[in-house]
Parts: sequence; C-alpha cells; structure tokens
Amino acid sequence: VFGLSTVAQVVLGRGDFGQHLSINLGFGIGVTLGIHAAGGISGAHLNAAITLTHCILGNLPWRKLPAYLIGQFLGSFTAAATVFGLYYDALYDYTKGNFTVTGPTATASIFATYPAPYVSLLGGFFTEFMATAMLLLGILIIHDENNNGALKGTQALLTGILVLGIGLGMGLNTGYAINPSRDLPPRVFTAIAGWGMDVFTAGHHWWWVPLTAPLLGSLAGVFIHKLFIDFHNQPVVKSGNEKRQPVVETS
Repeated sequence: VFGLSTVAQVVLGRGDFGQHLSINLGFGIGVTLGIHAAGGISGAHLNAAITLTHCILGNLPWRKLPAYLIGQFLGSFTAAATVFGLYYDALYDYTKGNFTVTGPTATASIFATYPAPYVSLLGGFFTEFMATAMLLLGILIIHDENNNGALKGTQALLTGILVLGIGLGMGLNTGYAINPSRDLPPRVFTAIAGWGMDVFTAGHHWWWVPLTAPLLGSLAGVFIHKLFIDFHNQPVVKSGNEKRQPVVETS
C-alpha cells in the first residue's frame, strides 16, 4: 500500500506531489512496517524469492511454501485493489477513463513494473538479478550475528533503508521489482480492473522476468555471502575470565 500509493501520487500528481525519491521512500517505509508487523509471526517473508530460497536451502519446510505464497499474493493483490480504490477518481481524471499500459497517459506502471523503452530483455533481466542479489546480501549481512550484525531491534529499519538504497541506485531500468510477489499480483489485478492483457505482453512479454530473475538473484546473494563472509566468520570464544564473571558478580 505504501509503495504503490506513492507511485500513484507521483504519476497522477504529474510530479507536483512527489518525485522518484518519494517512491523509494514509500517502499522502504512499507518494508520496514511489514517486517515489524509480521516478523515475529512468520519471519516477515514479504518476498516470494526469499521464501523459495529458504526452502531450497532447507531453512523452511516445503510444506509451508503454499501458505506463504498465498499470503504474499493476497496481500499484494489487496494492496493494488486498495490503491486503485483510493485513487480511482484521480486515475479517471488523468486517463479520461482510458486505462493504458503504454503511451503518454499510461498508468499500469503504478501497480507493476515495466522496463524502460531503451532496456533490452537481457539488460532488464540482469538488472533485476543484480538488484535482488544485493537485497539478499544486505539482508544476510544485517542478520549475521557472527560477523557484525545489526543491533537488536534495528533490523527492520535497516532492511527498509536497504530497499531505499536499491531503489535509489538500481531503479532506472526496470523499477526494481526484486520481488515476484510484489509484481505479479498487482499485474493480475490490473488485467482484471481495466488494463487488459496488455499488462502481460508489454515490454516484450516482460511479466516473467520479475518472477525468475529475483529468484536467481536471491540464490546468488546467498552464494556471495557464504563464499566471502560466512565461511570466514570466526566463532565467538569466551575467555575464562568472561565465563567466571557472572559468578564474581553474584558473590
């Protein structure tokens, strides 16, 4: 809701009610609040690529995958419907009732990502791959207690800042989907709500890239962290004095 509504405000406000930074901040704030809301309940799996990666690595039972994916789909689909209702009047005024995917008054990009006109399919795939790799690498670093992990309670905020950073530096080519469950459900909603099947054919059938590239990028991020950081972490060994300290304090 935070992310899509900021995109809607920037587009429909014709630049008078926010800029590119507004969109990045909106998604960063949304991620932060999402982690606070769901972190203790489910681990805050807001991203299908991350959920699949955890299943592949054996950190999450495969039997739980359908529940996570359904929850992500419903949440993202409902968010798109909410923003559509919130800005329906503005959408109608902006487009004169003609909802299009491309053209001077295109509005489909409010809800799902589309590549810039100059970006090739391969270039867009690589962008999403690298952006998601950086996302996973950053998340693992933030939660790496054996290295220099974040202070307890700051992980959600730092993850939101991480998403903000990705948007600031890697959002030009594709709008940084970096999340299948952020992109596909709103795309399905727009197909139903009036934009039609063009949402699946635009950008040389772009729709499948935000589904596959983030998964591969997520696995690459885990590999980079394992190879260059995790394998080199030193176990924390307490000295004898540190072990006896509680006894001294108690006595």
